[in-house]
Amino acid sequence: MTRFLHTGDWQLGMTRHFFSEGVQERFAQSRFDAIRKLGSIAKEEDCRFMVVCGDVFESNLIDRKTVFRALEALKDVPIPVYLLPGNHDPLNAASVYRSSTFLERKPPHVHVIEDMIPIKVDEGIEIVGVPWYSKRPLQDLAAMAITPLESVVDTLRVCVAHGMVDSISPNPDDPAAISLRAAEMAISQNKIHYLALGDRHSLTQVGNTGRIWYAGSPEQTDYNEVKSGFALVVDLDREKVATREVNVGAWRFIERKRVDMNTKEDIESLKRWLEEIDDKERTVVKLRLVGTLSLLFHDQLEELFVYISEILGALETRTGELVVIPEDADFAGFGFSGFASRTVERLRSNAQDAGPHGIKARDALTLLVRLAGKAQ
Repeated sequence: MTRFLHTGDWQLGMTRHFFSEGVQERFAQSRFDAIRKLGSIAKEEDCRFMVVCGDVFESNLIDRKTVFRALEALKDVPIPVYLLPGNHDPLNAASVYRSSTFLERKPPHVHVIEDMIPIKVDEGIEIVGVPWYSKRPLQDLAAMAITPLESVVDTLRVCVAHGMVDSISPNPDDPAAISLRAAEMAISQNKIHYLALGDRHSLTQVGNTGRIWYAGSPEQTDYNEVKSGFALVVDLDREKVATREVNVGAWRFIERKRVDMNTKEDIESLKRWLEEIDDKERTVVKLRLVGTLSLLFHDQLEELFVYISEILGALETRTGELVVIPEDADFAGFGFSGFASRTVERLRSNAQDAGPHGIKARDALTLLVRLAGKAQ
């Protein structure tokens, strides 16, 4: 029985356009922290080695600081680590893995998988890596690596690959898609005994052998990831395999695709939901707002967003389907007269327009109501 740790898609150096500078740094640090946590898990679980299945770095153009911090974190991993170049960081002429920044500071227990020749990890254990040499290969690299292999009797083989398996690929015409049939045949022929995959950020079993898995990304990176923030501890021998997920990630991306906003109660309900979120500093929220609000209620909603945006990692709002309609009650008690009163009426009339003039009028009325309310 061999135990190892399966992870991938670290994408160190990743940025997000909706992060402020301080939040971006916190997001980056969490990804380096995840490496150290993986090292602690490997030690606690007595793993013999770790495989990182592609996209270790966000690109080959990342800054030196990111490389230095990555290698410093890898120093704390107490077992051999095998890094696979993927589509984000392919092993081409500009590869980060061939830079002096990387080579001069790489710890001796960290290995880059540079070709498809089986690597002896320990007595009776081999890794067959499938590195990417370009961002868009034109064939199934995994099949290319596996097909020529001989069946083995006294050796366990772990194939480390990156890319989408054809059975779950959103692009059925992708020439680089990994053939599930070819992988399962190789397993049945004892050419390989486990296919460790990267590229899909959600923890996913593929096929029915129990020997083909995506470990997912150790930190969530987007809203559509079903189960990211994990790694896999794998117990492997010829007769059976056991995988156990371990939680690594600290960040969450939460999306609500429809939030009805029509009344004060709707605003209060949203406020309670936002306030109940744990670890807000490492949570990103996206909301699609629909409905109709008065100016006063819209102003209250905006104040809520201003407040919660200062606490959350990030807040994205989609308001294209939220209509703001001025009501008489919005202007009650303000005592507008003369020029101010005529301006309000003109803006209210323009606010009925569905086009850009209507949007500008509604924005102007919202600001007017806000300023008038604060002046009282």
